[in-house]
Formats: sequence, C-alpha cells, structure tokens
Amino acid sequence: MIGSSYIFTYTPVALKPTAELVRGMEVVIKGRPLAPTTLYDLLCRNFRLLGSEGLVLMAIAAIDMAAWDAAARTTKLPLAKLLGASPARIPAYASLRNMKPDDLAKEAESLLPSGFRAFKFKIGWPDLDDDLAAIRALRAVVGDGVEIMVDFNQSLSVADAKRRIRALEGLGIAWVEEPTLMTDLVGQSEIRRVARIPIQAGENWWGPPDAARSIAAGATDLVMADLMKIGGVTGWLRTAALAEAAGLPLSSHIFPEVSAHCLAATPTAHWLEYLDLAGSILAEPLTVSNGYVTASDQPGSGVAWNEKAIAKYAT
Repeated sequence: MIGSSYIFTYTPVALKPTAELVRGMEVVIKGRPLAPTTLYDLLCRNFRLLGSEGLVLMAIAAIDMAAWDAAARTTKLPLAKLLGASPARIPAYASLRNMKPDDLAKEAESLLPSGFRAFKFKIGWPDLDDDLAAIRALRAVVGDGVEIMVDFNQSLSVADAKRRIRALEGLGIAWVEEPTLMTDLVGQSEIRRVARIPIQAGENWWGPPDAARSIAAGATDLVMADLMKIGGVTGWLRTAALAEAAGLPLSSHIFPEVSAHCLAATPTAHWLEYLDLAGSILAEPLTVSNGYVTASDQPGSGVAWNEKAIAKYAT
C-alpha cells in the first residue's frame, strides 16, 4: 500500500537536502512492517547522535505521515477513525498572508464568504503604531464578533514583548503567538506571567521533547503543533497527550488536511489553522464551510495527488 504526505521547507535551499534525507532513510525502514510509531522510533534512534531535529525530523515526519496514510488506506479507514475518533467538524481560522492594513483588510474580506469566525496575521513592525493600525484595519472589516489572533514570529525581546502586549490589551486579541525566541523558556514564562492576553506557542517545537520542556516551564497558555516539526502524526499524538495532561488547548499549524484528522482525535482540540499551501496539487483539496472543516471520510489522511498538476513540477 502506498502512503502520501507533503512537507514545506520554507526556503528552496532546504528542498534538496530534505529530499535526500527522506531517500536515505529508506534503508532503515525498507522491508519492515507497516507500524508507524515503531518506524518513527526506529528512525529517531538511528539519528540519536546527530539529533532528530531540524531537517532530520522534517524528513522523519514526512515518512511518518505517509506511513499513517498507508496504514489507514490498508484498513480502509479515514485516518481519524484509525486514531480512534471520527472525522469531526473543526473550527478553522484563516491565516492571512499580508501585514499592511489595506492589503490585510482586502484579504480578510475575500475570505469572509467562507464563514471564518477567526483570523490570524503577523505583526511586529518596527513602529508599534503600525501594528495597532493593522489590527484596527482588520477589525473594521471582520467586525466585533470575530476573533483576531496575532503572531510576532519570535521577533521581540522580552522587554519589548511585554510592552507591546500591554498595548494590545482592550483590542479583543484572542492570543499572542511566539512573542520571543521559542528557545528562551525563561523569557517566555516571564512574558506569560504578566500578559493579560493568552500566549500561544508550539509552531516551532522540534518534537514532543520541546513540547514537554515548554509546558513544564509554564511558557505558554495554549499549544500549537506543526505536523512537520512535531514529528508527524506520531509526534502529534504524543504532544496531544502532554497538552491533555496539562489541560492546554491544542491548535494546528498549516498542513490542514492531516491536521483535521489529528484534531478530531485530540482531547483538547482548539482551532485548525487554514492556510492553503497544497490545494493546487491535491485531488480533493480541503474545503471550509461556515467556518469549519471536516476531515476527509475516505480511507487515508486526505492527501491524494492531482497527477496532472504534479506533472508540472516533476523534474
């Protein structure tokens, strides 16, 4: 049985080495039973000295997601059902690509017909007034009954993060994402302690160990898992268990097709991030209806290729 998955390397420079890592891992798993968690642990053990983070973990995650897809197809079940759940309606927020007020407002307006009740965008302009202007421009378009999340993308010092978050109070912000370096757990914990807006973190955790350290440090109010960086479906499940034990809501970061299945099986499921990166090459892109997504009810993870579209990019 064939399983499919995709990952997103952010920069073309990383594409070739990541693909080579995936191909190189074949020798480790070839001929072994289709048991995703066993394969995941085997691959991590093989990279113990080098470390199963960065591009290595991204390659492992690609294999893990494909293995889970193959296992679900083999059992003729949607991935959510293989994970012990049923495909469910998951609330989705629109992740916006723009930062400038006018562009941001136009993009959000174009997405309102899909019924989104929450929007997220990046802030962190050199001048705080520009951040505030962007938030107000988005609020003017989406209205008061819609949630707005903001993402600093680790761009601030601890002192500046505390100052800026204070300035956001009263603007109806649902969460502030990654205000400072995700490796600075002491700094994140300090920000969280004084902030009156929930702090979101996790997009850049490398696997469940990073999640465990951050949660133990009290560095976040909310948890966000990125399937590629957290270690695929296996890494997600282990992180979801940590979030459940700590009572923390868990949201997804990109990869909405597979994330919808994982969130259906997540006890503290919160929001699904909707940012369409792969729809143009998928046979059945995930759709949003009235602000919700529902995982595919077909066998597998929902990742199946539009072969004609794929052919345009094949080399």
